[in-house]
Amino acid sequence: MVARQLDEQLAGLFPVGRRLRVLDVGMGQGTQALRLARAGHEVTGLERDEKMISVAREALAAEPEGIRARMRIVEGDGRDTGVHFLPGSFDVVLCHGVLMYVEEPDPLLAGLARMLAPGGLLSLLVRNGDALALRPGLMGDWAAALDSFGTTAYRNRLGLDVRADRLADLTATLAGIGAPLHAWYGVRVFTDTAADGTPPDDDVELLLAAEERAGRTDPYRSVAALLHLCGVRGQDRSGASVPRARGRTFG
Repeated sequence: MVARQLDEQLAGLFPVGRRLRVLDVGMGQGTQALRLARAGHEVTGLERDEKMISVAREALAAEPEGIRARMRIVEGDGRDTGVHFLPGSFDVVLCHGVLMYVEEPDPLLAGLARMLAPGGLLSLLVRNGDALALRPGLMGDWAAALDSFGTTAYRNRLGLDVRADRLADLTATLAGIGAPLHAWYGVRVFTDTAADGTPPDDDVELLLAAEERAGRTDPYRSVAALLHLCGVRGQDRSGASVPRARGRTFG
């Protein structure tokens, strides 16, 4: 679902066929990074977990030479992008499933915005801090549901104590770092409490269609388990406004 949403934004912001410079911060096992490299883009994956790096390198090694040449993996922390890269080095910066592990996300986000060229896209996938009570409530855990109100702290499915982000807070942060919110989506509106495993083949497309529709429609997207926020670097270094992106927005 995130891939569909991301591709929609890329199609609206950049000319067809342009080879983009992509930075995937906290790339994990490299799923998105490899997908974009296969699509023809130049991708840099930044990851600090050695196990994840090993998995990503193994997956990359199995790709054709042309794809291997378009992707590189850098070991490092997303908070240290300035150590590894020059400002304005990328057209797209992904930060998916990372902010929940960062106690103070604002410095990280400011650093990521500096990596963007004018008109570049910052794509964030975060836990929705405005809907933390929904999962335990739907599962009948009333005590946990009540505890979820008025907080952004939660325990994830890995058993780790992490944090969520609220849409209003991130909207203000993105405006403050020069990459104002351009579009946002909900992710896992209907499927957050679904059992693990793939639904029957004849249900997959219907499931995706329902999730895709809900993820861009109020009020459903507001109670999604995850939020996908897309900010666009709004000014060039002279202070001139970058032309408005082509395509639809859903903010």
